[in-house]
Amino acid sequence: MSTTKKLAVTAVAAAVGVSTLAACGESKDSTTEGGAKSKTVTLVSHDSFAASPAVLKEFTKETGYTVKVLKSGDAGAALNQEILTKGSPRGDVFFGVDNTLLSRALDNGIFTPYEAKGLDRVAAEAQLDQDQHRVTPVDTGDICVNYDKKFFADKKLSPPQSFDDLIKPEYKNLLVTENAATSSPGLGFLLATTAEYGDEGWQDYWKKLKANGVEVVDGWEQAYNERFSGSAGGKKAKGDRPLVVSYASSPPVEVLYSEPQPKEAPTGVSTGTCFRQTEFAGLLKGAKNEAGGKALLDFLVSKSFQEDMPLNMFVNPVVKDAELPELFRKHGVVIGKPEAVAPEKIAENREQWVKSWSSLVLK
Repeated sequence: MSTTKKLAVTAVAAAVGVSTLAACGESKDSTTEGGAKSKTVTLVSHDSFAASPAVLKEFTKETGYTVKVLKSGDAGAALNQEILTKGSPRGDVFFGVDNTLLSRALDNGIFTPYEAKGLDRVAAEAQLDQDQHRVTPVDTGDICVNYDKKFFADKKLSPPQSFDDLIKPEYKNLLVTENAATSSPGLGFLLATTAEYGDEGWQDYWKKLKANGVEVVDGWEQAYNERFSGSAGGKKAKGDRPLVVSYASSPPVEVLYSEPQPKEAPTGVSTGTCFRQTEFAGLLKGAKNEAGGKALLDFLVSKSFQEDMPLNMFVNPVVKDAELPELFRKHGVVIGKPEAVAPEKIAENREQWVKSWSSLVLK
């Protein structure tokens, strides 16, 4: 999950600037500019990257490299920093560029092509750069409207399940979403509406959504953990919006970090409002530890890392042989037909869509 995200993990993980998350070991043949062998491979990512120390120690044991994680804000901000330092990157591998921002990364040429070992196990629909292998798919997640089950039960009101539902009078002043210009989930939700209503209809839809009282905030953290009444953070902050743009994997988060754990998640997912997000990693052009970076990309699609992701980053694996943990299977929601927009169409229209959206919604 990108910013991101992807994915929900920022609700439960402390923001760390730079963290070393694996044990040391003997290095493979990799040299720094000065000629000394490097035992460290640096992963630059958005703030939502998380992995079990045991899994990263496994990588160290297998390869000899220690992973250092450099967290750099949300997905858009992190990517912009890598574009600005193109050719002299801050690390070896970048993780967290998703399909909404992929064209920006590829057009700026920040990655060195590399075909990761194990790509034959990755779902074909996730391999959006399969001809050139500038990026490696790592996870998927679905951006969807979440709802506060208690609110709707108390009101004896059925929660909305589609985009059309969200503009009905009974849902007036209930939805909070993120700014499409500053937030990955916000942009994903905007893209979902362009897919649902087409080039001629999405702007009219947003006019109706605005008239129906949609609230826009800067990012996911504020929307989900402050304004949304269904999350643990939102309850503490006295949030009064029972609908929020978040992820299909958000309900397992609420269960996992509740004491005691409830039998059912307190939040639900409006399954007809979803957009499929795919996150990628790539070997940064000019990486000081190219060999270590390639080894890390191989590891990101390994079965052990892929099975570690769901309860750390609350995203779905991309490899076919990875199994989901029971809590994720029980409380997560499988989205059968999420909205999708072709990467080339996103590349061609993203800036204008965001500009038009900002004029319509923020003024």
